[in-house]
This record gives sequence, C-alpha cells and structure tokens, in this order.
Amino acid sequence: MSEAKLAGWRILITGGGSGIGLACAARFIADGATVTLMGRDEERLEAALTALQAPPGQVLTVAGDVAAEEDVARAVATARGDDGRLDVAVANAGTGALGPVIHQDLGDFERVMRTNLNGTLLTYKHAGAAIAASGGGAMCAISSIAGVRTHRFMGAYCASKAAIDMLTQNTADELGIAGVRCNSVCPGLVETDLSQGLQDDPDVLADYLDCMPIRRTGKVEDIAEAVRFLCGPEATWITGVILSVDGGHHLRRGPNVEKFAAALYGEDAILGKS
Repeated sequence: MSEAKLAGWRILITGGGSGIGLACAARFIADGATVTLMGRDEERLEAALTALQAPPGQVLTVAGDVAAEEDVARAVATARGDDGRLDVAVANAGTGALGPVIHQDLGDFERVMRTNLNGTLLTYKHAGAAIAASGGGAMCAISSIAGVRTHRFMGAYCASKAAIDMLTQNTADELGIAGVRCNSVCPGLVETDLSQGLQDDPDVLADYLDCMPIRRTGKVEDIAEAVRFLCGPEATWITGVILSVDGGHHLRRGPNVEKFAAALYGEDAILGKS
C-alpha cells in the first residue's frame, strides 16, 4: 500500500460496485481514504467489499438508484459519516444504448438520460453542497469518448455524455468560489463488462484500435489514476477540465458499429430509412 496521502478523506463513488468505479475505489483506498460505494445491485456491492480487502470501516456501501434523489441524498449522508465531512465525489454510474436516431425509442432515450445525466446532476447537487460545507474538495464525472466524438447509432449515449461534460464545466464555474473543483474524465474503449460486446467482435475492436495512436484497449486502472489525480491534492488548481484518457482516440474519429445497428434494426436503418 502506498503512503496514506488521503488518510481521513471521505470519498463517494456512484456505480462503485464494478469496473471503473471499483478501480477508483481501490485507488483511493490505497492512499488511505474512506470510500462509500453506491450502486443498485446489493450482491455486486458485497462482491466489491470482498474484492477490495480493505480494513473494517474503510469501505461503506449504499444500495440505491443514482437517478432517485432520495437515494443520492442518503448515499451522501452515509459518506459524510458522523462528522459530516465529504471531500470527493465520483459520478461514475452510467448505462448505454444503441439505436439509429430515426428509430430511437423515447423511453430508451429517457432511460439513458435518467441514469447518466440526471444521476450526475443529483450527485453534483448533493455531494457538491456537502463538499462545500466541508471547506472544499473535488468532484469528477466519468464521461466518454462518445461525449467528444460522434458515435453513429449511439445518439442517446453521446448526448448524455456531452451534456455531462458541459454540466461539469458549469458546476466548476459555480462552485469554485466555495472551494469545490469539478472535472470529468472521458475514457475510450476500456475493458469493462459494459464494453464487452464491442471487444468481442474482431472487426469492431480492430476499428477501435485503428482510431488510437496508442493502439491498445484501456484498463480500468488507467481511468482510476486520472480520477485520483484530478481529485487529489496534486491538482488543487485544476477545475473545469474535460480530460480524454483514451490512447489518443479523440484525435481521430468515432468507431464503426454499423454492423450492430444493422443486425438490430435492418440495413435500411443504417441508410437513414425508416
């Protein structure tokens, strides 16, 4: 374990039961912080506790929906503990969708927005107030390469992530006066359960890699290191930054997932026909 640079710090991570959220938790714990994980799946949260192998009391869990305001408020209250302090919040919870715009189901669009954008807003709202009351700290959203480069047939996801980035910058502008910094990290193709289908298709994976100057998929630890830096004492003059952590993918173009859209919606759909 590294030097306990964050001993006494209290961290909230939404969607913390697996993937990037769990890697962020491990990184903060390595520096001595106390971490609260929020997620919808209680079994996954229990598995995360086992995987982290932290001392008793260093990891807390809250089962809840990041898009439900009362659940987010409860998670923030748990993370603050008896002394009411909160230093960092990571808005990581997210979901995805695939569908051509002319076939977009409104309910599915709203589902993505509810989790990705509304969940980030509620995290910023409640955690931001708690961090400000604690004398300052940091928040970080997990956005996506899809927020900075178009991804054909992934409009709902792209729109949600682009909105998260603007919300992040606006929050940074508002809360800087209270000592609260706010940044977002935009991962590229990272090896998680959510992206497994993309990784499993050799043509789509090859196309992703062709878009990356550093030609490899990302590890969850790549993202966790970036989040730890942006939220830590090393970055106290950094706020409102949208940081791409993607092997340089943002320098080129979005991936070609046309075959998935065609399989789901038909060849006419990818030609713009209803």
